[in-house]
Amino acid sequence: MINYENRQTIIDNLIKSGVIIPCPDSVIIEENAKIEKGVIIMPNTIISGNTEIKADSVIGPNSYIKNSKIGSKTTLNNTQCFDSEIGSNVSAGPFVHIRPDSKINDNVHIGNFVEVKNSVIDDGSKLPHLLYVGDSVVGKNVNFGCGSITVNYDGRNKSKTVIKDGAFIGCNTNLIAPVTVGENAFTAAGSTITENVPDNSLSIARARQTNKNDWVNIKKPYKRQHQEIK
Repeated sequence: MINYENRQTIIDNLIKSGVIIPCPDSVIIEENAKIEKGVIIMPNTIISGNTEIKADSVIGPNSYIKNSKIGSKTTLNNTQCFDSEIGSNVSAGPFVHIRPDSKINDNVHIGNFVEVKNSVIDDGSKLPHLLYVGDSVVGKNVNFGCGSITVNYDGRNKSKTVIKDGAFIGCNTNLIAPVTVGENAFTAAGSTITENVPDNSLSIARARQTNKNDWVNIKKPYKRQHQEIK
């Protein structure tokens, strides 16, 4: 439970210590938080629990950080982070959710609409947008294409996905855990990967496209109905 009673005193003391809070009235910071000089806390941000934020990071706007460690020169824009650790020179947001037991290492980029849960993301990896990474170990300099997910739950058990250094995950790839993508391996866009991908390989797991020529003219009742709906 957040203690609101001494909110202003906490903020005043942080400002005196060199923390930059441009709009103090919109910020809530609990007394156990440790925030170093040069950190900028943007409006509509809540920092609670035993959170530690290193120098020169920018938190917010519209962020909620709880029981987490944030490195230096990291930017968290519209980001929620719980019981996790984020390294230095990380950029995240907007609309990022870091769920418990995650570790985001240095120089990682996490773009808009990304959720990470119980996973390690190693140095220099990029998770640009529209992704779910759960129960995974992601190596260094891995690049995720838009719309990819790690399918970690089969309805009964949670399983792990391992993506090794330098791998490239194509857009709209489903990684069905447990599965490993090898070093410098690629998955083709639209693939559903159910088997391990060897190092330096391209994995394609999608049906070959079939075009039904003149299908619309053959299905004329369908065509008329479609036009009426429009």
